[in-house]
Amino acid sequence: MNQEKIQENTDLKPFNTFGISAKAKKFAPFSSIDELKEILLESKNDELLILGGGSNLLLTQDFNGLVLKNEIKGIELISETDSEILLKVGAGEIWHEFVLYCVNNNYAGIENLSLIPGNVGASPMQNIGAYGIEIKDTVEKVEAFHIKTGLIELFSNNECNFGYRESVFKTEKKGQYIITNVYFRLHKSAKINSSYGAIETILKGKGIKNPTIKEISDAVIEIRTSKLPDPKLIGNAGSFFKNPIIEISVYTKIKETFPDAPSYPAGKNLVKIPAGWLIEQAGWKGKKIDNYGVHRNQALVLVNYGGATGKQIWDLSTAIKDDIFAKFGVELEREVNVI
Repeated sequence: MNQEKIQENTDLKPFNTFGISAKAKKFAPFSSIDELKEILLESKNDELLILGGGSNLLLTQDFNGLVLKNEIKGIELISETDSEILLKVGAGEIWHEFVLYCVNNNYAGIENLSLIPGNVGASPMQNIGAYGIEIKDTVEKVEAFHIKTGLIELFSNNECNFGYRESVFKTEKKGQYIITNVYFRLHKSAKINSSYGAIETILKGKGIKNPTIKEISDAVIEIRTSKLPDPKLIGNAGSFFKNPIIEISVYTKIKETFPDAPSYPAGKNLVKIPAGWLIEQAGWKGKKIDNYGVHRNQALVLVNYGGATGKQIWDLSTAIKDDIFAKFGVELEREVNVI
């Protein structure tokens, strides 16, 4: 079975939302832990790259190893009380489809994370977040396959060591595990969060005073659709940079030139400043170079209009990083995984 499963010299263009061509020496999808074990047995010494939705990935070169595409599916009810529900969700489930499943069943907690690209398995790895919510608020535990031992391990919320757009799976445990299932604890009565971004403005415009989680989800979808390009039409990986956390002294200096500079509290003597705002002020928004550039509606998104290489996108991101540091004294950090 594995000989048939493992493909050779596979073009990864269909498997990354940037739509960039790069060859994988070996490529294999898996939809169960047993299948994963068999494939790994067949390719013992190969370097591994784990793919979900390919939405947080920049390929700058061919991959001389085994690319594993996680297609473990399923949404299982584990336990239920009058107020909460615990779901076990396969890492290969499409994130937005899972959000809609929860919204349609009135399971509250992740509606603000509607339309984020990628698969469920990436959600705890990245600690995805948007509009005042992070996935750490709902993850109960994460089931992961230890590549060296072949054993399944469970990580509690605390053991995931969630941070801003990161977790233990991106730091000290990086490359050691493959996330197989994620357990989410959700609420039956909604704790609405509509104060972040433009959600409240949209709800007011529609005369909605006491929104349901579906109305929150619809508002988020409307906002994201208006600002972000559809990867099916224009290659992109969503937000390319993290919002930097800077010292108040640095922010105060920025405000001398830009009195309206936005910020959010981020701890003692620290603020978070939107990377998209910095990039826009530096004049990069909408900039096009040949067949790639910065999106016209959202400066945080780098785009491939068709045929661009990963190296070109990388060089563009480096130019932006250098320019932001020169103009603002702020170091931008890439959010995407670069191969």
